[in-house]
Amino acid sequence: MTTRPKKSVNPSAPAAEVSKSPTRSRAKSKARAAGPSAIRQADPFFERESLKYELPLPSREYIEQVLAEQGVPMTFEALATALDITEQELEHFDRRLRAMQRDGQLIRNRRDAYLLPDKADLIRGKVEGHVDGFGFLRRDDGGADIFLGPKEMREVLHGDRVIVRIAGQDRRGRPEGKIVEVLERANTRVVGRVLVEHGVTLVVPENRRLAQDILVAPGGKKTLPGQIVTVELVEQPTKFAQPIGRVVEVLGNYADPGMEIEIALRKHELPYEFSAETKLETRKLPVKVRKKDWVGREDITGLPLVTIDGETARDFDDAVYCERQGRGFRLIVAIADVSHYVAPGSALDKDAYDRGNSVYFPRRVIPMLPEKLSNGLCSLNPQVERLCMVADMSISMTGAIKAYRFYPAVMFSHARLTYTKVAAALYDSEASALEEVGELLPHLQNLDKLFRVLLKARAKRGAIDFETTETRMIFDDKGKIERIVPETRNDAHRLIEECMLAANVCASDFLQTRAHPALYRVHEGPTPEKLEKLRGFLTEFGLGIGGGEEPHAKDYAALLDKVKDRPDAQLLQTVMLRSLRQAVYSPDNVGHFGLAYEAYSHFTSPIRRYPDLLVHRAIKAVLASEQYQPGDWDEIGLHCSMTERRADDATRDVVAWLKCYYMQDRVGEEFAGSVSAVVPFGLFVALDDIFIEGLVHISDLGSDYFHFDETRHELVGERTNVRYRLSDRVRVQLVRVDLETNKIDFRLIEGTSRPTERSGKTARDRDAAAEAPRRGRTAREPAPTPVESAPVRRTTRGASGGQGAGAPGATAVRGAARTAPKSAKAGAKMTAKPVARPAAKRPSKPKAAKAAATSKKGKRRG
Repeated sequence: MTTRPKKSVNPSAPAAEVSKSPTRSRAKSKARAAGPSAIRQADPFFERESLKYELPLPSREYIEQVLAEQGVPMTFEALATALDITEQELEHFDRRLRAMQRDGQLIRNRRDAYLLPDKADLIRGKVEGHVDGFGFLRRDDGGADIFLGPKEMREVLHGDRVIVRIAGQDRRGRPEGKIVEVLERANTRVVGRVLVEHGVTLVVPENRRLAQDILVAPGGKKTLPGQIVTVELVEQPTKFAQPIGRVVEVLGNYADPGMEIEIALRKHELPYEFSAETKLETRKLPVKVRKKDWVGREDITGLPLVTIDGETARDFDDAVYCERQGRGFRLIVAIADVSHYVAPGSALDKDAYDRGNSVYFPRRVIPMLPEKLSNGLCSLNPQVERLCMVADMSISMTGAIKAYRFYPAVMFSHARLTYTKVAAALYDSEASALEEVGELLPHLQNLDKLFRVLLKARAKRGAIDFETTETRMIFDDKGKIERIVPETRNDAHRLIEECMLAANVCASDFLQTRAHPALYRVHEGPTPEKLEKLRGFLTEFGLGIGGGEEPHAKDYAALLDKVKDRPDAQLLQTVMLRSLRQAVYSPDNVGHFGLAYEAYSHFTSPIRRYPDLLVHRAIKAVLASEQYQPGDWDEIGLHCSMTERRADDATRDVVAWLKCYYMQDRVGEEFAGSVSAVVPFGLFVALDDIFIEGLVHISDLGSDYFHFDETRHELVGERTNVRYRLSDRVRVQLVRVDLETNKIDFRLIEGTSRPTERSGKTARDRDAAAEAPRRGRTAREPAPTPVESAPVRRTTRGASGGQGAGAPGATAVRGAARTAPKSAKAGAKMTAKPVARPAAKRPSKPKAAKAAATSKKGKRRG
């Protein structure tokens, strides 16, 4: 596409054409001085524009409206005339059109005329790249994704915003797009590994969605092959050329300690350095609470508040205290008053907003706030005065919050306790732990009594409580994983969690009842599609979930309680968890499905979460009878949700690399594990004890065509009917570890063992019964499927076959496929370990059928 030179008029029109009627222009200017014309006043958003600008231009919406009414593409001059633009306004009007073009609201054709993308059947969206060179357009209007082939992806990179036209369908029947215009480039700096090929220096991006290597331009920093560098793109890709970049930073060698974090920071564009303005503001802050900071605050320094956190915690957001109040309890949750030190609009506030949250990597934290605040002035450290915001609650013996109030205060933490020590003192009566808590023990016991009450209220409310296993990495002196251990959650964890939930609920209720806008932590229930798939899966086990078309959290909780003692409880819980949507931040309160709250906000962690800081400011504004307006609440909610996902993705990358490094010396070893995910291209297996996950590719499952059943979370062999399902017990061999792609590959040695099979008559059973008469069997006499007789123990010899010829790991299934008799009954006699199934579920075989099978076997052996 051509680009307009920076002129105040349409470059495609002759200069004489633009100024051919000076008398008319002077007349327009004179009329404008007397007031806006009728054409301009017809703008539906004229008042809004008048408030923003002294000399308002036509709004974007009005420009789109005029173009739509005209029904044809319009040149710059034609559009300026239609909108009564004066000569003095031409330059500013040109800038507005450029901005609309940049945002994809307008495009220009080859004749330099403006048109609406929707009228030309053009679609705006964001490019999502794929490691294999193709990509998709995630449409702005929420429609179905559009496939972008490798040819189209040559001129864009992952994250770019573009306009495309539907050009047909790909071989899978998906709509395929052709890029019409690139609206916005998303990548200015890229981190990658230096590669030298035939004397040409390239940088291979660490982000595999950026499928194009970057040519290195001269003039940058000197590099060596294999080093990790950051390049600044000086030329974006085109249809005919790769992107070109200049090396601006050399990070070091791939395996250097901490390199995985440095890569993740740049790959996910995480802000990791504070601005100079923020550093200056931080230096001006005091090192302790001053007397003037006490003004307008309550003094609660005499209350024996304590912090209870993990052993490695350094920033303490919350402190708690509980006492008996009549037949109920008084719970005080004191939260660090970050809003006192981080003023809206300050450099500190801007950096905190950009980060959105602290990011916790193994052995390193990227804090949302500078260390002077996060670990010092705001952190509720023991034996020092700290400013705080208090949620002071009265809770009945049934767990109902009868009353609450919020107020700013000054507190004094009496102890820094850990979950382990509190649990040891409260539940194990360990002498050393009791000695450490000392006279604080009665207050901790009050907290525990309140916790039991809140736990019963939680169960009555119907909140979902999924049991998950957290892990912790133990590192050696070189900064590499020595071992991975499970992180056990004790009742001290749950005690603090219930206290924080109570404070968060009060914060959301406080703002909602006073009609003050805020960010809520919203968690919606399952979509109709996911709910349908969940019900289909549960039917396989003779189970169902209540609630009809709109189940509540209590329906999930009831089912979890029903299946908790089953051997396949983990499978069922995993599928239920995956049916739910991700929690996000939004000013539209739709409740929190998982916690079964009608309103829920984050209030308790302002040191490490920006939404909590916003809630503090909103509460303070209400207390002062004011209104806090940080900007567009919807936009802020989207941003905070994005930074949360960004942090999760970066942490996941780092952990994956560390696990790959840990496993690289164990290639060839065999492990027991469970299928943690089933995908169209294979099985992900989570290993027991070491909590590491890897892929068994579909080509290693046997000589068959395996089909993915999303509803049942399984892969099914077309010919053998062998099934591999979520949570199946398997034994695998580690065959490959790729540090560059963070991938671990396994080969299936033995599988599958299941804790249970489906129960009850399913659709599959009914289909088999209906088909039986055509095959000479009765409806009550289904033939044994090949999965019952197929061997499941794999040999370790190499062979080809199945999906992906040449894949290692020949299987006994493959050998059985060549020699298996046509009769399924004969196959049942093959000497191999069958898939375990409860005997009671298998229908008995008529004697005649058994005799026939034996006879055929004898003939074949003879």
